[in-house]
Amino acid sequence: MSHLITRRTTLKRLLKISGGLVLSALTGWPLNGPGSVSAKSHKKGFIVEGLGQEEGYSLKELTRRVFEAAGGSSRFVSRGDVVVIKPNISWARRPDLAATTNPELLEAVIEICYEAGAKKVRIADNTINDPRRCFAISGAGMVAKKTGAELIYPRSSLMREMKLQGNRLDAWPVFVPLVEADRLINLPVAKHHGLTTLTLGMKNWIGAIGGRRSALHQDIHQSIVDLARFFNPTFTLIDATRIMIKNGPSGGRLSDVATKNTLILSDDQVAADAKASMLFGLTPDQIGHIFLGQRWALGTYDFQQLDQKKVIL
Repeated sequence: MSHLITRRTTLKRLLKISGGLVLSALTGWPLNGPGSVSAKSHKKGFIVEGLGQEEGYSLKELTRRVFEAAGGSSRFVSRGDVVVIKPNISWARRPDLAATTNPELLEAVIEICYEAGAKKVRIADNTINDPRRCFAISGAGMVAKKTGAELIYPRSSLMREMKLQGNRLDAWPVFVPLVEADRLINLPVAKHHGLTTLTLGMKNWIGAIGGRRSALHQDIHQSIVDLARFFNPTFTLIDATRIMIKNGPSGGRLSDVATKNTLILSDDQVAADAKASMLFGLTPDQIGHIFLGQRWALGTYDFQQLDQKKVIL
């Protein structure tokens, strides 16, 4: 018997347990194969940019206002949902070094999910450095303790080979809690990357898999798009409060960091990354996986196709 299971198979099993709810209503995830338009594409997507301009502005308040501009948290999280948040906590770095997702933002999103009625909120990332050090130094561990969110440590028993059905990636070990979620939130930090120029939302999914991840470097941009299509989050919220402008993805010096006080929220992965790329003085088509993401109908960087809003605090 094959040990490979698809995301669709996993979710069908969950549907039987939950009483047969409609798959697309439960998760927002498409059943389409690679190269096809996602299930979300029949309706107009959105992108909201939040900018903290006031001295000493509240990041939590800015986060709430960004969600309100997008239609409110109930648009994304329903009562009884199990929510998994995928931040970028790959490195054992302090928050001010911009190598990891801002813990204050992580805390704000968890609180918003619980207020919307989430039954459980989990934090999951397959880190590069030792996970205990990463979660402790980045502040994610303290956030979990404070909010009651469950911090899931990566281990081999939580990795399962699944069929990705990508253009390049056929099967790969996947971090199971992410595909078992009712709602999946992508919460990356915006930073420079030596191989891919930038690491934003779509590249954050490399932290959602196991296996020999260095093998993906042979065709990294297509691999990123394949993973982004497979995981297809409910929404992406890019942390660009502080961005790493050089020596990424790990950095390590304050001189690598620029303050932008910006949040980017979208249900379009390509659009979120495209908007964030501009903070680095780049155009979306200069980043391989953003260009391929639009080419493969994963999303768009033609912002005129989206409902655009801006929030200033």
